[in-house]
Amino acid sequence: MARDTELDELLKIELFAALEAEALRAVVFGAEMRLLRAGDTLFRKGEAADCGYLLTKGSIALEAGEPGRPADRILQPVVLLGEIALIAATTRPMTALAREPTTVLKISRALFHQTLEKFPATAARVRQLFKDRLANFVTGLKLEAE
Repeated sequence: MARDTELDELLKIELFAALEAEALRAVVFGAEMRLLRAGDTLFRKGEAADCGYLLTKGSIALEAGEPGRPADRILQPVVLLGEIALIAATTRPMTALAREPTTVLKISRALFHQTLEKFPATAARVRQLFKDRLANFVTGLKLEAE
């Protein structure tokens, strides 16, 4: 991904759409590029998660079960893996494997938090995004219970 020319593509990701343009640039340019070969493991189910990964090229198979079983989901660019890990400590719910030569940007939680501190308007928008998601989740639970 050409970091300058394809920032607009990232706005399709809800979390990134909440970021001011300068905040988004800070996250993308502060991220670490990782190149994976077909079959490389990006992360394993149950591992501590301290970062998110932006899939920019290739594809990632997500597997919740036993190794060697069919993938539960195949991800294509542009997608963010580990969004919650950008906000809070958590563990990986699935294993992620590169299906082909793949490029990801590793966004550390520390970088994301520094960006939120530097851009208070972005922090407020991200907080509102998660507040709205939680409210929608609770409403859905109430509707299911009725």
